Amino acid sequence: MKYQFKASLSLIILLLPCFAFSQNFKIVPLGIKGGIDESNLSAYMVAGTGTDNYICLDAGTLYYGIEKAISNKVFSIPAEQVLRKYIKGYFISHAHLDHVSGLIINSPDDTVKNIYALASCIETIKTHYFTWESWANFANEGEKPALSKYHYKVLKPDSIAQIQNTDMTVQAFPLSHSNLTSAAFLIRSNDAYLLYLGDTGPDEVEKSTNLHNLWQAIAPLIKNKKLKAVMIETSFPDEQPDKTLFGHLTPHWLMKEMDVLALLTGKEALNGFNLIITHVKPPQVNIDKIKVQLKVENGLHLNLIFPEQGVAIEL
Repeated sequence: MKYQFKASLSLIILLLPCFAFSQNFKIVPLGIKGGIDESNLSAYMVAGTGTDNYICLDAGTLYYGIEKAISNKVFSIPAEQVLRKYIKGYFISHAHLDHVSGLIINSPDDTVKNIYALASCIETIKTHYFTWESWANFANEGEKPALSKYHYKVLKPDSIAQIQNTDMTVQAFPLSHSNLTSAAFLIRSNDAYLLYLGDTGPDEVEKSTNLHNLWQAIAPLIKNKKLKAVMIETSFPDEQPDKTLFGHLTPHWLMKEMDVLALLTGKEALNGFNLIITHVKPPQVNIDKIKVQLKVENGLHLNLIFPEQGVAIEL
């Protein structure tokens, strides 16, 4: 009996690393929608498993989303402490209000941290939002006086940047969002990756190769099972005409882009792969259509995940 106990204990010790690394990211959706619901706009807290050093991917809704997460027992400290202590930096895909309004409104009560984005996005935040006419300049550049609570960090698509106060790194990729440049962020934690896309239209409609370039970059990570999920928008149901997509995706166009990705990875690599659907636009009847159409058109058998505000996702 003593030998069996020792053998069992040894087996548990050997398996501990497997349990510890079976999950790589914790995602807390603070806002999942685009459009008119100002209490539920694009924002996702992300941390490596086992740490509270989060980043926030876009920041449309912050405080209300944190309170929803607390009500779901995701966090056990007050919302203002989650905002101030847990969020180590903001990654803004583009400067449309439904992606930055929470950051602006909560800035007086926040703590010193970085705002990471492509140069064009930071320029818009600097010249339109953090100014003394529209709000106050809580950043370290722009109109004087600059309060220097936030520090702008320009991301260059051809380089990998360390994320301050975390063990994660990021690489940015440009996306085409109608007449605007948006961004995708490839996050690395240990040897695992997570890809988040801001608003984007399909290459064929946008007359772009940005998505194709992104698929080429991530295909090896999918084939090697290092990429844990892609977070990508689907704003409209298929009934939306191409001429009024305004740089967004429908279920049809998303799955067409996944077919392009499958040519690079092989279809088998995408079977069961996690695809997290973001930026669904109200009304609810349209959101319901989006979900049904995605399931019908999911010929690659992707694992479709529809996030809920304040409900954690562990990958």
